[in-house]
Formats: sequence, structure tokens, C-alpha cells
Amino acid sequence: MRHGLHRFSITGLVIVFLGLPSILRCQVSAPSQHEATGLERIKLPPGFRIEMYTSSVPGARSMTLGTGGTLFVGSQGEGSVYAVVDSNHDGRADKVYTVGRGLQSPNGVAFRNGALYVAEINRILRYDDIEQHLDKPPRPVVVIDSYPEDRHHGWKFIAFGPDGLLYVPVGAPCNVCSTSGLYATITRIHPDGTGREIFATGIRNTVGFDWDPRTHELWFTDNGRDMLGENRPPDELNRAPRKGLDFGFPFCHGGDIPDPKFAGGHSCSEFERPEEKLGPHVAALGMRFYTGSMFPQKYQGGIFIAEHGSWNRTEPIGYRISFVPVQGNRAAGYETFAEGWLAGGKPWGRPVDVQMLPDGSLLVSDDFAGAIYRISAR
Repeated sequence: MRHGLHRFSITGLVIVFLGLPSILRCQVSAPSQHEATGLERIKLPPGFRIEMYTSSVPGARSMTLGTGGTLFVGSQGEGSVYAVVDSNHDGRADKVYTVGRGLQSPNGVAFRNGALYVAEINRILRYDDIEQHLDKPPRPVVVIDSYPEDRHHGWKFIAFGPDGLLYVPVGAPCNVCSTSGLYATITRIHPDGTGREIFATGIRNTVGFDWDPRTHELWFTDNGRDMLGENRPPDELNRAPRKGLDFGFPFCHGGDIPDPKFAGGHSCSEFERPEEKLGPHVAALGMRFYTGSMFPQKYQGGIFIAEHGSWNRTEPIGYRISFVPVQGNRAAGYETFAEGWLAGGKPWGRPVDVQMLPDGSLLVSDDFAGAIYRISAR
């Protein structure tokens, strides 16, 4: 902005100043079909197309839908939570409201009984009756504020499970280290913040999970440790059919790679193996089971995964949406569904989360471009 400041006229500055209150309250989001978004670079299977849903969500991270159709989106460095509305249901957002400000990495969002739950680093907030007050959000209620305050892997993805409990992960506060207590776990709590318990352990950093709608089993992504080389360990897609399972961190990575420092006397056979080994350092984040009918039969019941992209490989990988078909209760493959956010070895976008709309189309959030895209089947 500083380089272009001299281009504004005094009249333009006055207009911007006078319009500031309404800009802060909500942003109109109606990007032109001809704007240069880079979406023409995205490769999809035949019969699919991708369009801009909104380009007005800075740092767009995790997503959830309200019962009234509002899309809620968390952020990380921006400290804000957004509400995105497509009032005429044309597949393009009309307005973006800021419903939370000045928060500490409010990455995770979940919706239940009219209330929006937001995960900060060490606490969970609740905004009651939020869809009726998007232009004037209520003060949030603190549900719980006793999670660790470590920022390293401290941002959270949250979601309500079929059991009505809110699942809240706590990442390891390091690349690799010995952990105890709540670290490297997925916890769960009652909606009022009581009854916290550890559901699963040995999880370095999950930023995405979902439940198989047929079996109600929890599946989650996990980011592998760094500094073991460019091509190992893989990121993981895991399945936790019951409480109490250990997925190996920091002793074992990817199901069969003992940690050179922390393995000690442990064998990888002691721990749960990944359902699917994902690419090394792809930073697999948000994932969802596809339960719609818009996409072809091949995709129904499978898992879409947002791969944020590597930062520590000579040849970057990730920066794409992957697909894992599921047969019975087991993963049955791993393939690229959408790619093209990486161009010439440099990213212009970084997928974070996926969220299915009621019509069966798939939203993709991008914190690098500050945008949300909509993938549909023709």
C-alpha cells in the first residue's frame, strides 16, 4: 500500500474515510468472473470446475456451516473470525462479516444449536445465536480456558462428534520431543466445557478430522516431523475407531520409521499404523468425508484432504486437494484431485480446509490468497 499511496486523490481519501465503518462491519464480496485469480491454472478431473466463492477472507483457515447456511471461517495470524453469506444461493458469496476480532489464532470453528464455537490457543469461546446477529455479534462466552498456551502447534481445528462432544486437539509444542499431559493428543469435552478427557495420544499435530458417517469412526490427518530428510516421514491419514489408541509420536513416524533419538526401546508395532501414508511434508490439514450426491459415485463416501504444502523440500509438494477412497472402513488409495496452486516451484495459493455445501459442491479455503473456492461437478 505504501508504494501506491501517491495515486490516491484527496477526494478518494475522503470517500475511503467516510466509508470505513461499513467496511469494518461487512465486506461485499462479488468478484468479477474476469478477475485474475489464477484459477485457470487448477487442474481437475473431467466434469469438474472451480470458481471463486469469495476473495475477501484474509487468512482463511478452518470452516464450518451454520444451520442457516452461513459459512464460518477461522484465521490464524489475522486474529479474526468471518461469516460468509451467499444470500441468493448462486454459488458466490454476497457478504463477508467479521464476527470476531483480536483473538489469538482463532483457527478452529464449530457450530452447534445456533452457537458458534471458536478455538483460540488456550481456550474455547462460544457466540450464541450468531446467525441472527452477524452485523452485531454478541460478546463471546468462555467455554474453557485451561488448554496449554504454547503457540508452537497451538492453533486448533475443532469439531463436534456424533457423540455430541467437542473434539479439541493439542499439538506437540516442538518439532519432536517427549510429551506428557494434554500434549500430542486429541481431547474431547462437553459443550459447556466440562468433562475433559483424552481420546487419543501420540499425535504430533492434527489440523483436520471428520467422522465416517457410516461407522461413526474418527479419521484425522497428522503432520509428520521435520529434519529426517526431504522424503520422510510421510504425513498420515489415521483412523481411531475407539478411545485410548496411541499413534506413536514421538517414538515412531509413518507407522514404520523409529525416531533416531526418541524411539528408545519402543517398536513401531506397539502403535497404530496409518490408514494411508500421505506425501512427505505435504502438510495435510483439513479433511472431510464426501456425503453429497453432486460428485460421481467414485467420490461418494471417500475423503477429500487439503494439503497446505511443504516448506522444507528442495522440490515443493502438496499445495493441492487429494482424495482417498474408502472401502468398508479402510483407506483404498491416494490420488490428486485438484492441483495448480504451485506454479514454477512457487505457490500462489495454499489450501487449508474443505467443506461440503448442502448442494454437494466442495469449498476450499486458502489462507495464502485470502480466498475460498467452490468446486462443482457439471
